[in-house]
Amino acid sequence: MSDLRGVPDDFAAAPISLWRRGINALVTFAAGAAVFLVLLPLGAIFAYLVYKGFGSINWAFLTQTPKPVGEAGGGMANAIAGTAYILLIASSIGVPLGIGAGIYLAEYGRNRLGNLIRFTADVLNGVPSIVVGIVAYGIVVLAQGHFSALAGGVALAIMMVPTITRTTEEMLLLVPNAVREAAFGLGVSRWRTTLSITLRTATSGVITGVMLAFARVAGETAPLLFTAFGNQYWNWKMNQPTAALSLQVFTYAISPFDEWHRQAWAGALILIVLIVVAVSAVRIAASRGMMKGAN
Repeated sequence: MSDLRGVPDDFAAAPISLWRRGINALVTFAAGAAVFLVLLPLGAIFAYLVYKGFGSINWAFLTQTPKPVGEAGGGMANAIAGTAYILLIASSIGVPLGIGAGIYLAEYGRNRLGNLIRFTADVLNGVPSIVVGIVAYGIVVLAQGHFSALAGGVALAIMMVPTITRTTEEMLLLVPNAVREAAFGLGVSRWRTTLSITLRTATSGVITGVMLAFARVAGETAPLLFTAFGNQYWNWKMNQPTAALSLQVFTYAISPFDEWHRQAWAGALILIVLIVVAVSAVRIAASRGMMKGAN
């Protein structure tokens, strides 16, 4: 250990120059201003949704199905449930595929096949959602002969996979090789090391990627127009048309009826709240799980 007793007191306690303090304050202010500019549009959108839609949210809106044209009241209960149902199907398909592809790219994908998968994932990230809907229509709807919740889930899953894949790969690559080498030195097999150690170390980043993909597809409308199609009634069958909040909001927003316009604002507000709640719940559950694992 070095001995600091010989260091002059005036050198050890040298004051920070005014220039450095000014630069530090300027950069801190710039960083804070950037955060404010990022949060400002989000806050403005949410505040406007609350202003326009909160007054139309009531018990009937949350528990009843849509009323016929010209009849007051009704709600979007079936659309709320349908959105959760379709997202559950999409997550069941897209999350395992995306994480599995990301693991392959990070651990085994330093070859031509890996490069091809990366290129494909990057291209899919930039494909318009309506094109994905048309593809799902050709793959699932035409094969089934009708619209369905499964077709909507497949369309959203296709959109989720590239984001989860690339995020998982990058998070796994951030795990130091020393962690892998320590496991190999203890005789742990490669697949067990990847699943139990490497992936567990990168859990926080992987969950962030999953939540980004989830939030991206949760409000999509165009793919569901070609797949789930919508439904005015309750439906829990995967092979039948299913309502969704984004579809219901779209239908009501382009209608000429003021009552439907008000309900469209309320539906948009509910959709945003559901996304925020779902993302927050997963983040809290994941953080608690990591804390228990650390203990």
